[in-house]
Amino acid sequence: MIRVTRGMTTAVALLALATASPAPAFAQPSPGDPTAASPGSRYGDPRLPEGWRVTGSGAGRQLVWTPDEPVPMGDARVEFRAGGRLLGYPVPRPDGRSFRLALGDIRLDEGERLRVTAGGRELDGTGPNRSGKARPLIPTAPAAPPARPGTGQAPPPVNAVDPGVRGPYRTVGGEYALRSVRLPGFPEPVEMRAAVVGPADAPGKRPVALFLHGRHATCYTPGTEDVNGAWPCPSGMRPLPSHQGYQRAQRLLASQGYVTLSIAANGINGQDFRAEDGGAQARSSLVRLHLARWAEWAAHRKGAPAAVRAVAPADLSRVLLVGHSRGGEGVNRAALDSLYAPPADQDGHRGPVRWKIRGNVLIGPTIFGQNPAPDVPSATLLPGCDGDVSDLQGQIYVDGTRGVSRGTALHSAVYMVGANHNFFNSEWTPGQAKASAIDDFPSEDGTDPVCSPGTPTRLTATQQQAAGATYIAAAARLFVAGDDRVRPLLDGTGRRAPSAGPARVLTHAVGAHRTPAFLPGPSVTVSGTGARLCAQVDPDAARSCLSPDEGGASPHFAFWEASAEPGRHAVALRWERPGSPVAVRAGRPVSLAGSEALALRLIVPPGSAGTELDVAVTDASGRRAHLGRVRADGLPGSERTASYWGREVRVPLAPAVRAALDTRRIRALELTPRSGSGRAWLMDAWGWRPGTPEARPAPLARVDIGRLTVDEGDEGTRTYRVPVRVTGKGTGQVRLFVPRPGGDEVASRVVTVRPGRHALEIPVEVRGNTRYGYDVTHDAFVKAVRGTVVGAHRGGVTARNDDPMPTVSVTPVADDVPEGKALTWRVTLSAAADADVMGGVEFLPVTGGAELSTADVDRRWVEEHFWFVPDPPRPLSRPVEPGAYLSFAVPAGETRTEVTVPTVADGVAEPAESVRAVVFGYDAEWERVPGPELTGTVRDAG
Repeated sequence: MIRVTRGMTTAVALLALATASPAPAFAQPSPGDPTAASPGSRYGDPRLPEGWRVTGSGAGRQLVWTPDEPVPMGDARVEFRAGGRLLGYPVPRPDGRSFRLALGDIRLDEGERLRVTAGGRELDGTGPNRSGKARPLIPTAPAAPPARPGTGQAPPPVNAVDPGVRGPYRTVGGEYALRSVRLPGFPEPVEMRAAVVGPADAPGKRPVALFLHGRHATCYTPGTEDVNGAWPCPSGMRPLPSHQGYQRAQRLLASQGYVTLSIAANGINGQDFRAEDGGAQARSSLVRLHLARWAEWAAHRKGAPAAVRAVAPADLSRVLLVGHSRGGEGVNRAALDSLYAPPADQDGHRGPVRWKIRGNVLIGPTIFGQNPAPDVPSATLLPGCDGDVSDLQGQIYVDGTRGVSRGTALHSAVYMVGANHNFFNSEWTPGQAKASAIDDFPSEDGTDPVCSPGTPTRLTATQQQAAGATYIAAAARLFVAGDDRVRPLLDGTGRRAPSAGPARVLTHAVGAHRTPAFLPGPSVTVSGTGARLCAQVDPDAARSCLSPDEGGASPHFAFWEASAEPGRHAVALRWERPGSPVAVRAGRPVSLAGSEALALRLIVPPGSAGTELDVAVTDASGRRAHLGRVRADGLPGSERTASYWGREVRVPLAPAVRAALDTRRIRALELTPRSGSGRAWLMDAWGWRPGTPEARPAPLARVDIGRLTVDEGDEGTRTYRVPVRVTGKGTGQVRLFVPRPGGDEVASRVVTVRPGRHALEIPVEVRGNTRYGYDVTHDAFVKAVRGTVVGAHRGGVTARNDDPMPTVSVTPVADDVPEGKALTWRVTLSAAADADVMGGVEFLPVTGGAELSTADVDRRWVEEHFWFVPDPPRPLSRPVEPGAYLSFAVPAGETRTEVTVPTVADGVAEPAESVRAVVFGYDAEWERVPGPELTGTVRDAG
């Protein structure tokens, strides 16, 4: 740690801006102090917008955003973007008042707009979805929740059984707290606490349902609105009991004979910014540590905590995992890790797997790795008014399983119109929570026609919790109990459960007894007026399925790591009049033999009604059969919702059999619009028949990417390899992505992997030098294509700068001037650097005589550095915004710049006025390091 005294030359940790002109800045953010930001901050030539600034230099260079209001701790990952380019994931302050991102060698280009996003939602108020009043994407069709009369649509039929009906067993509850555990990569121990609810009088061993909450505030002060994301909790604050928020669903399942536990994860929430995967592996470890304890208690019940002994014995061969938000990603990883062991050095669990995961329920989940467990059945609840994970990226738990493994596991998407993110957990719900809580959907800046409280489509907290409990119980009954009568509630058949109340719930699915028919991709050809094969994720509007300029979003098209992602396609249709057929041809004939129907997942614009298409198929010999007509209505949606979502529609295959088509060799699918002008997107088409087969995990290869950090060295070029581990069994394929360091270009290719071989080699060249510079990060990330699963999806090689920063000296150029001239000091580096180097100058009270005030300097300079001209004038050492300072920059490759304070002649006879300031920077611990002191005098012009 460097300490500097007055008058000494020092190497301070300076702010890194790419300009030689002085620019304003405000107090450097440290983990404990808020930051204010100046609209005049500069990086390169462009001015940074209000709330943004760059701090540090070289390896410590960081981009900092300070919001107008604290950002509540949530589950969606906060992202910094420049235009369409992802810069990275910033680290938040525990109170959400500032976010900082290590930039390294990342450059910002002229004209790029800085944005802050989370789950597709813009947090910095710069995007169209932050307008004062959201509008429907098109005139909204009549809403159709089942229990709301006066709608234009009939409710779907009632299902044969209702899983939301309370069962016959008496329930009891309690909590246990065990010794905290250490997890890899987290310096603080993580709690082992759970709320247990189970049947008191159920016979035999009972199936288990484990709940894991998401990323929310960790600590609160009782009786106040104070919450934060620290861990452990500061003195006077208590851990926020997020794990107690699923009592309604736990009691329902317990009454039906399930032993339920909801585990606490505040210790992960308070530290997951340290994890490259956002904490998924840590949450998996925590889940499996609890299951391991329950396995021990099942064998030795006398040693179990009282809350465990009070409920019926647990059967660990029948386990359902329920995860909310980041908890959803955590239980998905736990299911995957239970089948395919993670690398031991990344895992907090040791020992055998003594349980079997029968299914997952994922509530508004994140999926940063886009790596679903393909052979574990799942039901993903997508809240239509989610204001946290607002892009509904959990859809990838369905779409991302296609073609990866055997395809027998059912993966269901459950779209719940009018549900938000938080209200599934009562401890995140205003009026129910012990701590301060909010409605996560943003309505404070205007009325949303779909999601603002009080609108016909918006659910109350109680309605949402009832519907959530019903569909959790539906998944338990299907995946764990094997009751196929519940399947129509989850698989797109279109049934409703009365216990879900007025909630309008729609579903679709892949897997089970579906056989792949038409999955858009490079091997598929599309012909017909207005039809094209489109890219789900691409910034080019001509290639993308849904242009970002159109408003609204699709969960199917959720962004991942690359701004243009190959391997994800759909078929886009646009027509001006009915009757023009569109043909979708597979690369080779597909079999629909044994299927009862053809199931299509079809997206139509939100708010639209009555989109109709005729469906036909053609076999390899050219015989054609018209199967029927389908109708799809759009979901309620606005500019703020992700409502471009696939409706499952089915047509019978009997006409193809009657027409003597060879259903083993179907070559083409034909869609003919029969409604007026419109749009639609075909996600895929499958052969379908009823039933839920047993999901047997396949022997798959597992891929984990690690990170290697090396010193750059002084000379020469060294080649390193990104750490890649391939374990498991079998041969498979992954898509490898390698971004260019500091840019937005991403190279990708499909690679075949097999355990024990080194087919996935990613070489990285590191060039040594002796000049101070940036750390250079070489990233890589992977996604499963076929026959593989992915654990840690991203990593790389970081070349660490190992050269000292040049020393800084400051000399006066003009420190005694008449008014109307500029005070000037020269800042000189001892040597040029490969990184931009900048420092701050803070004004101090003078020790004697009059101090220069805001009235004595150029008005534009005051506005630029202090935001506005104060009235009455203030001494420069007492700015309106505390901590304001003047910054200076020395660009990479140069050795000097100047700091100036332009004064004005006021024509008033007055004594000399002076200014006093100190140069400062920050050390590696983000402690302020003072540098040389500056003084200057301004004399009366007369």
